[in-house]
This record gives sequence, C-alpha cells and structure tokens, in this order.
Amino acid sequence: MNLYMKIKMILPALTEAKSPYWRPIKYSLFPPLGLATLAAYCSPCDEIELQDEHVEELDIDDEPELVIIQVYITNSHRAYALADHYRSKGAYVCLGGLHVSSLPEEAMQHADAIFIGPGEDIFPEFLKDFRLKKTKKLYVNSKRNIADIPPIRRDLIKRHLYLVPNSIVVSRGCPHHCDFCYKDAFFEGGKSFYTQQVDAALNEIDRLPGKHLYFLDDHLLGNYKFAVALFEGMKGMDRVFQGASTVDAILRGDLIEKAAEAGLRSVFVGFETLSDSNLAQGNKKQNLGKNYEAAIQRLHSLGIMINGSFVFGLDDDGKDVFKRTVDWAVQNALTTSTYHILTPYPGTRLYQSMENENRILHHNWDLYDTRHVVYKTKGLTADELKKGYDWAYHSFYSWSNIWKASWQHEKFKNVIKQFSYAGGWKKFEPLWNFKIKTKGLNKMLPLLEAILSKIDNKKNVTRERSPFPAIA
Repeated sequence: MNLYMKIKMILPALTEAKSPYWRPIKYSLFPPLGLATLAAYCSPCDEIELQDEHVEELDIDDEPELVIIQVYITNSHRAYALADHYRSKGAYVCLGGLHVSSLPEEAMQHADAIFIGPGEDIFPEFLKDFRLKKTKKLYVNSKRNIADIPPIRRDLIKRHLYLVPNSIVVSRGCPHHCDFCYKDAFFEGGKSFYTQQVDAALNEIDRLPGKHLYFLDDHLLGNYKFAVALFEGMKGMDRVFQGASTVDAILRGDLIEKAAEAGLRSVFVGFETLSDSNLAQGNKKQNLGKNYEAAIQRLHSLGIMINGSFVFGLDDDGKDVFKRTVDWAVQNALTTSTYHILTPYPGTRLYQSMENENRILHHNWDLYDTRHVVYKTKGLTADELKKGYDWAYHSFYSWSNIWKASWQHEKFKNVIKQFSYAGGWKKFEPLWNFKIKTKGLNKMLPLLEAILSKIDNKKNVTRERSPFPAIA
C-alpha cells in the first residue's frame, strides 16, 4: 500500500474569466472550498498542492501521482484539456463537480475516475481504493450527511490572493427545486438539503481570523432550527457576515432578526423576476404570492444590504422587462443587482423541456455563462435579450442610479454606506486590478468590514426626503 502521494488539486478558470471583458475582482473573491474540503480526507503524509487558475498561473510541468479537477460547465473544456495533459504524463486523473454530475458520459472520456454528487463519502472511499490499486471508473454519492466531516484544509488556501478568504459553507444544497437550478442534478437521488452540526460550524468559524465571513450556502436560512442555533452561537463573536436567503425565509418568523443580531449585514436574494407567470414557469414556488417590497423593507430596517438576483429571457418577458426591473431595483434601494440571461443547464428540468421543444441552439458549453443566449427565445429576439441584459447592468450601475438608489434610505449614514459599497464594487476597476496585480487584495478587507459594520440608528440623524424624486 502506498502511504505517501503527491496530489494536485485544480480549479480551472471559467471561460468568462479569461475573456477580454472579464472583471478580475469578480473571480478573486472566494477560494476553492470544495477542493480544500476534499483535501481534508487525504493522509497527513500526502504532499498536496491546490491551485486556482482564477488567481494564479497553473504549473502543469509538475509530476503529481494523483490529480483532482473540479468541473463547472464553462470551465469544462479547460478541465478536460488539463485532464488529458496529466493523463498523458501518467498521472491518475479524477473529475468531479456540477458538470460531471450533469453529463457523466462526457466527463468519463477524459478521466480515470469520475465522482457523481457530493464527495464527502465517495472521496474517502476512492482514496482507500486508490492506495489498494482497486479503483473504479465511477463513484456515486449515496450518503447525505456532513455531521462529522473533518476541518477544511485552509492551510492549502493562498489567503492573500482573495478579497474574502473567510468563506464558509455550513450546509449542502437547497430545500427548493427551481427548474433552472444547476444543482438539482448534483443532489439527485437523495436529500437535497442538509446541514453540519452547529458546534462543528461554530468551531470552523472560530478558526477564521478577522471579523468578516461570507457564507456560500445556497440558503443560509433554509433550516430554521439549525440557523437559530448557529446565530445564537455567533452572538458575541463580533463577526460581520454575508449570505443568501429566499424572500419567503425573510418574511417568515423572526429568523432574519436573529441573523442580523448575529452580524448579518448583506444578503443575496433570488427575486429572479417580477412576473408571477415567469415564477410559475420556473417552478419558483417560494416566491409566488410573496411581497418583495415587504421583505426589502424588513431587511433595510435591520441595516442589511441587498444583492438582488434577476433572470431575463423567461417566456413572459417583453421588451419592457429590462427597464421595469432596473427601475424597480433602484426605487427599492437594492445595493447591488446581479443579472442573468436564462440558461438551460444540462441536467435541469428547464434543459429537458427545452430539448423536448427543440429550443436548444447548441452545446458549446463555453457560452452557457448566463451572458449569452443559447436557446430559442419567446417574446424577445435573441438580439433584444442580449442587448437588454447588457443595458440593465450599465443602467443599474450608472453613477446616477447608484446615487438614486442610495438616496432612498431615510438614514443618511445608510445612504453613504450603500453608495460606498455599490460604487466601490463597480466603479473602481483600476484600483481592484492594481491590488490584484500587486498581491494586495486581502489588504482591502478592513475597508469591506468597515462598510459592513452596524450603524447605530439611535444616534443617527434622519435626513429629509429628497425634494427631487429622481436623478437620471
């Protein structure tokens, strides 16, 4: 049995991260936690190198014995090329990730073994087989339990290369099943949402230096009992954190208040569309009949900034959808907005239905990046959809709309806070690029922590409403 191995773990760059128009800061936010999680199952004697091509040049002249590559749809061609390269050099190559679970037959052509679904149970099994030289071509997840996973190998992460090195995941999956969600295929065949033990999650938080955390969970508030215990345990830790939630969870009960008390200062919310017909089409049941404005007001009252997510190109969308969506986001003081062109990922119900209707235009996975139109549209032409998507980003992040959205707040400190966050994120590209090139990105974290810090509204001055309702 081989007790020592040289292991290479790679997150290849997404295609859009290498385009002439990419924003380096967008791909320098979070380290590859999935690979660092798997690394925790390796032997302490193993020599492991973890490389993220978004933030560093890959060294492909090395001679690892085992190579693990994480595959998403828009890095699949790059992942396959790297896999073929290392296999030609005699390395044993494993592929896993969302795209592999969606299209295992495709991935199998480039790998010695592939992993289907979450890897917490199958990776230890594979390592045992590999050391015994009894590997299989296919490893399929069957156990949905992360109660006793070992601590993430954060020592393998090059913290200084990321703006938010303190990213953390305390659950897997999502309790909802939207037709366009890429992750449904990944969790097929078992529980689609489950959490860590609260004590383990709190211990992982304790390991992280500084104040700021970013929960990468698809739905941090998805399990009420777990979330309540987590937030209770975080009180007194002096943390500020960001995460994701649904409109439904924000409106229900007092969980969002408990999150705010624990340090939640910014939340990602999938509004997706302002059309009930589109919500029904996408099986976004958790949003149907929910009062978006009430959820926004509740978040603002707690001092929580909002990153709203929207999808363009659903069948009920007309030419006015872009302006209506941007105007609504500005009027409701969303701090940031993320826009997507509807993308039918393989393995989703949306993809299957469009395939059945002969609406899929091609299988060039490089363009399945939510920025290109890859299906036959209804209501809008492909050109109208693409131009409208581009216009929405340009319009929402214009200085005038950043200011107008910020000015919707009653507290002047909140006005300044939102203006600083939104403007800093989108309007200072040369500064971000300089910090990335000089390896000083992580030095910007104290500024982020300061912007996210809680505002004491009791001592704050309430400003009068603007006499000019719009700054266009």
